[in-house]
Amino acid sequence: MSVPMLLYVLLFNYGPMWGWINAFKDYGNRKLVARGITPFNGLDNFKWLFSRPDFFEAIRNTLAMSVINLVFGTVSAIVLAVLLNEVRQRAFKRTVQTVTYLPHFLSMVIVVAMAQNIFATNGPINDILVGLGLTQTPVFWLGEGKYFWWLVGVINVWKEVGWGTIIYISAMTAIDPSLYEAASIDGAGRFQRILHVTLPGIKSTFVILLIMNIGHLMEAGFEIQYLLGNGLVANYSRTIDIFVLEYGIQQMDMGVATAAGMFKSVVAIILLVGANFVAKRLGEDTLV
Repeated sequence: MSVPMLLYVLLFNYGPMWGWINAFKDYGNRKLVARGITPFNGLDNFKWLFSRPDFFEAIRNTLAMSVINLVFGTVSAIVLAVLLNEVRQRAFKRTVQTVTYLPHFLSMVIVVAMAQNIFATNGPINDILVGLGLTQTPVFWLGEGKYFWWLVGVINVWKEVGWGTIIYISAMTAIDPSLYEAASIDGAGRFQRILHVTLPGIKSTFVILLIMNIGHLMEAGFEIQYLLGNGLVANYSRTIDIFVLEYGIQQMDMGVATAAGMFKSVVAIILLVGANFVAKRLGEDTLV
C-alpha cells in the first residue's frame, strides 16, 4: 500500500533534483541559449549569488519571517490547545475549534485581501487605534518595512493557529487521566496541573514538530510576501523564493535561480539534521 506514495515522492520530490545541474550552467549568453546550448560554468553562479547584497537581504528576510512564524505559531497553538483542553462544555469547545481552524482552508489570496482592508490607513485597526487615542494619525501598516515582518507573522498565526491546535489537542487526549487525578489529590491547582502534567505530556509532540519546523526555516513562504509586498517594502518582503522568481522567470537566468534554490535546500537539510542531532543528544524524541 505504500508503493503509490513512494512512487509519488520519487517522481515529484527526488525526480526534479536532476534539474540542479542547471545551477552549474551559464544562461547569460542569450545567443547560445537560443540555439539550445548552455555551457557549464562551474561555481560561477554561486560566486555571483554571494556577491549580491540583495541575495543576503533575501536570506535575512526569509530567516526573520520564518523565526517569527515559528515562535508565534508554536506558542499560540500550544496556548490555545491548553485553554481548550480545560474547557468542559463540549459545544463551546467544538465551536471555538471550528472557528479557529476554518481559516486554514482559505486561499492566501483571500486572506491577503482581507488583511489589506483591515490594515489599510482607513481600515478598522487604525479606526480603533485613533478612537482609543493610542495614535494621533493612522499608521501606514502596509507601506513601512518595519511593520512587514510582524504583519506576516500575525496573518500566519490567524490562518494556521487552529490547525496547529488540533495536533496538540490530540496529543493531550493521550495523557493518562489518572495523572490529573493524582495531581489533584496532591493538592495541585488547575495551573499546576497544566504546568506539571499537560505540558510534559505533549513534550514529545512539541519536539518532533519543532524539528520539522526548523527544517522549514528557509521557507518563509511566497504567496503572502508576493501578494502583500509592494515597492515601498520590497527590501523587507523579498524572500529567497521571490528572488528565484525574479531571476528565473522575469530575467530568464535559470542558472542563478537554480543555484539560489539549491542553496536553500542544502541549508534546510543541514538545519533539519542538526536539530535532530541536538534533540537526540538531549535525550528527546527525534525523527530518526
